[in-house]
Amino acid sequence: MHTAIIKPQWGPLTIALMVLGFVIWWPVGLAILAYILWGEMFGGSAEKAQGFVNRSRSWAGSCGPRASGFRSHGFGHSSGNAAFDDYRAEQLKRLDEERRRLDEEVNAFHEYMRNLRMAKDREEFDRFMREKNVSRPSYGGDNTGGTSI
Repeated sequence: MHTAIIKPQWGPLTIALMVLGFVIWWPVGLAILAYILWGEMFGGSAEKAQGFVNRSRSWAGSCGPRASGFRSHGFGHSSGNAAFDDYRAEQLKRLDEERRRLDEEVNAFHEYMRNLRMAKDREEFDRFMREKNVSRPSYGGDNTGGTSI
């Protein structure tokens, strides 16, 4: 049986060594961090290492093609209770409809704001054109040249 002086766990000694390693030279701190995270696989207890491997395999398996239900609804497998599964499916459908309704309201609000901005821009442009036309001198219009009859 192999026992390590510094066990790969989050303890005051390992954290202090990791910080000191980063202060001295960053690859040393990184190596100590890797030892803390994965050291059990390389000389730690076999039970913990095997548990890590099993968890890793189960996670990797859930990311495969079988996990389409997991990605779409957040649940990968049946709970084993048909009534609960039906309730969950009904609630997910209701939430999808609510999400769709809220998205439509957001889109309607954005359309309203766009129309409001366009109306404001149109009003400002019309005011600018009126002020510009009022200040523009007329050439050959009503002006009779100062003679009156």
